[in-house]
Amino acid sequence: MNTSLYQLILTNFRVFFREPAIIFWAALFPIIMAWVLGIAFSGKGESVRTVYVIGREIPVNVSGEKVFGENTGNPSKIKFRKASEEEAVKAIKQGVIVLYLEVASDSVIYHFDPVNPEAQLTHLILESGLHGRRDSDNKTSIKPLRAKGTRYIDFLVPGLIALGIMNSCIWGIGWSLIETRMKKLLRRMIATPMKKSRFLSSYMITRVMLGGFETLLLLLFTRLYFGTEITGSVAAFVAVFLAGIFAFSGIAILIASRTAKTEVANGLVNLITLPMMILSGIFFNYHNFPDWALPVIQALPLTLLADSIRAIFIEAAGFKEIVKPIAILSTTGLVTFAIGLRMFKWY
Repeated sequence: MNTSLYQLILTNFRVFFREPAIIFWAALFPIIMAWVLGIAFSGKGESVRTVYVIGREIPVNVSGEKVFGENTGNPSKIKFRKASEEEAVKAIKQGVIVLYLEVASDSVIYHFDPVNPEAQLTHLILESGLHGRRDSDNKTSIKPLRAKGTRYIDFLVPGLIALGIMNSCIWGIGWSLIETRMKKLLRRMIATPMKKSRFLSSYMITRVMLGGFETLLLLLFTRLYFGTEITGSVAAFVAVFLAGIFAFSGIAILIASRTAKTEVANGLVNLITLPMMILSGIFFNYHNFPDWALPVIQALPLTLLADSIRAIFIEAAGFKEIVKPIAILSTTGLVTFAIGLRMFKWY
């Protein structure tokens, strides 16, 4: 091998292994993520779905817990729970369930949004599992959920708004500050009389304006195309939006307070965004995760933000119902901003 080429390769390896943080993010972080997500998705050995059942009398074959598909290698446990129609609709809106059954003397009606892939899968599991188990030849039919708040799009849009707020702050503030430091542009700020607090606050105010514009565009499009709307307090939505911006801006500033390497920056950003993007119920119901994981998931900033926005959109919530998550998000932003401000360095 050419001597100069050998020396260049050796130099690249030395640069890589000289920084322990780079080794962690490049080699160990993917392993940790695989372990955490593997436990979350397959720790129970079988998937668990909850289905509410409405009707005067619930047959034995649709009560308690049933395991379907034992011989397929991918068993699915269904938890049947008796409920009123109001409770079932509310659970649909909250994302606790994706489907509920209406049982009559000679028929079974499936209520779900056909656009929701999770609901479609649950319907297929029930249809194949209950077939041949029913004591009578009950007719089955599907009654699609079309009312606003029960559709999958009504569940999805608030999650996308929350996800947009997080990405806008983490990437728009955190990555921007890191990139500016790597380009040595922050050094020039030292010669000015500008305070760090004012400099960092400018990023936060910019995110409020840009994030508000992005959210407004999404709301306008989904309103015109899908008919989604805010059924609760608009003022409460604005308060949650600002609290979310403040929380993730503080987290972004903390991430960027000292980071000056691309590899470390990518690792830190992915460490914050990737787990919450998967766990916080943006695209699907997080209640499918193991019970031990739910308290942790519900405490995540993105989960608090998404659940609060959904409550306003779907359940007509006001300030009273979301004051707690607003307080937690605001406190998160205050603490992380204060720590990030103290740790922040210009170079």
